[in-house]
Amino acid sequence: MRHLLLTAWADITESLRSRWFAVYTLVFGGLVVGLFVTGLTESRIMGFTGLSRVLVTYLEITMAILPLFVLITTVRSVAGDREAGIFEYMLSLPVSLAVWFWGKFIGRFLVVFLPVLGAMALAVAWGAARGAGIPWGQVAWYVGFLCALALCFLGLGMLISTLARSSDVAIGTAFLVWLTLLLFMDLILLGVLIRGGLDPEGVIAIALANPLQVFRTAAMMLFDPQLVLLGPSAYVILDNFGHLGYLLWALGYPVALGLGGAWLGYLLFRRGDLP
Repeated sequence: MRHLLLTAWADITESLRSRWFAVYTLVFGGLVVGLFVTGLTESRIMGFTGLSRVLVTYLEITMAILPLFVLITTVRSVAGDREAGIFEYMLSLPVSLAVWFWGKFIGRFLVVFLPVLGAMALAVAWGAARGAGIPWGQVAWYVGFLCALALCFLGLGMLISTLARSSDVAIGTAFLVWLTLLLFMDLILLGVLIRGGLDPEGVIAIALANPLQVFRTAAMMLFDPQLVLLGPSAYVILDNFGHLGYLLWALGYPVALGLGGAWLGYLLFRRGDLP
């Protein structure tokens, strides 16, 4: 356990010294400040105002930014260390491959999640200072969704990083994965699959296998329990999951996907890099 924590701390300190972390923190912190400065709390959409409006907009933007940041920075982890020859140095130390891999996983999760959580805490503090009502239930669900999203793409990033043999290939693959998931949220999924004659239940099932779509739908459900914005597909989701059931699915499925990807990456890493 001590070696695991030390490995995680080493990854954290290395990330804190890098430029990408400063940019990453400024993006999310600046995003919240920008939402308040532009007066978004004063707007009204479907009766949805105040801090809740800011949080929903923040989550919608984070859904596009966070996965890309997590994937790009994570895939360079194992692949970059392989290119730099760190593995040979690591194997000379009394640190097992499992401790190194999972320590890096824990450290990287803290690095990518805490700035996002800090930006949301800033939004809540700012709203409280201005006398806005704090929807604590929604805040708790949003924190859980962001945590699940970060874990999901962190695990996928570790898997890609293990499979790729160079940083360039890892980064290209990560960008392709992110772009494919983003497009399959609506554009390709609805345009191609329905045109191909697939039944609506099959289209929705494929959509719900996309962690980005799961995250987006769950964020919508918190302020639109009947999912009016989704149209007829809402009936399929609510009939099969229910309101609480889908929110729990949105928490559990991305976490399981991310941890499963990380575990598969570890198995491949252990098999491929042991002498």
